[in-house]
Amino acid sequence: MTQGARRFEQAVNRLKFVAGEAITAAPAAAQQSGGVFSAEALHIDAAAETHRIAGTIRSEILKRLRRRGAVVGLSGGIDSSVCAALCVEALGAGNVLAVLMPEKDSDPDSLRLGKTMAQALRIEHVVEDIAPILTAAGCYERRDAFIRRLVPEFGPGWGCKVVIANPLKGEGFSLTMLVVQSPDGRTQKLRMPLDVYLGVVAATNMKQRTRKQIEYYHADRLNYAVIGTPNRLEYDQGFFVKNGDGAADLKPIAHLYKSQVYQLAEHLGVPEDIRRRPPTTDTWSIAQSQEEFYFSLPYREMDLCLYGLNHGIAAADVACAAGLAPDQVERVWRDIAAKRRTTAYLHEPPLLVEPVR
Repeated sequence: MTQGARRFEQAVNRLKFVAGEAITAAPAAAQQSGGVFSAEALHIDAAAETHRIAGTIRSEILKRLRRRGAVVGLSGGIDSSVCAALCVEALGAGNVLAVLMPEKDSDPDSLRLGKTMAQALRIEHVVEDIAPILTAAGCYERRDAFIRRLVPEFGPGWGCKVVIANPLKGEGFSLTMLVVQSPDGRTQKLRMPLDVYLGVVAATNMKQRTRKQIEYYHADRLNYAVIGTPNRLEYDQGFFVKNGDGAADLKPIAHLYKSQVYQLAEHLGVPEDIRRRPPTTDTWSIAQSQEEFYFSLPYREMDLCLYGLNHGIAAADVACAAGLAPDQVERVWRDIAAKRRTTAYLHEPPLLVEPVR
């Protein structure tokens, strides 16, 4: 087993929890076991938190937004599944619509698991294949044209994804690489000039914006609200597309660390296939994990690092809990700070010359 794999296994073991042993969220100092920082700090009372979030969903949608129900874009992932289950808790299955929106680069498992979740909740679901819309808008061709600046032969049958540098390996924080795979399986990893990177990402972001357009179509026709599905890691670090998956009327789990979302998932009875599925962007034609594309670590370690930073926990204590070295934790903290700066504009509402209301 490699050193990296050993550290990952250690972090997984630390973050496992037994149903019924979760503790109610409390100040950081009260969440230490014997004064030592550990994954227990992320344990919550899943039943109480479900009740609290469901009450907020019900109040905000019915009273503040004056909508009759909720639309959730189901991706087959843990976050959207938990959001759908929370909406059912709050509003009843008859007032929740799931929208499944595959396209030609989607993993077939996404559609299968999305249907599985909708059926488990007994909610109505619709399937909207967005590939024709994306094709007509030039999403794929625009992306491929930028890729062909680096790989002229790139075309039908090829796959691609974008990966980030790993700051834990001293690769820096801003280096982004393009990975392409030819039809015969040969893989190339290339550094992208800024204009190519921006062009590839801009074209790909059309996917998230198209999905949100479809969600709002269904919300408008039903007088429903649109649910946003980011967890705390994604919301804090700007892991969303402005006016794409960042657009929503209510984001019910944006305050929860990813590990806490998994705790809610178990409590809410999210199918095991979904709970065991590794987090993925499901955006590129080559399989890609979220840490490859955006985060510097798997979510378990990232949760501990972000929690430690937010609560003033010493780097050495966070390192011990996450199976990392203190200098690695500090590198992750610098990466978090850099992402907060560069993605701050994603959280900004439209700017005005002067207040209107």
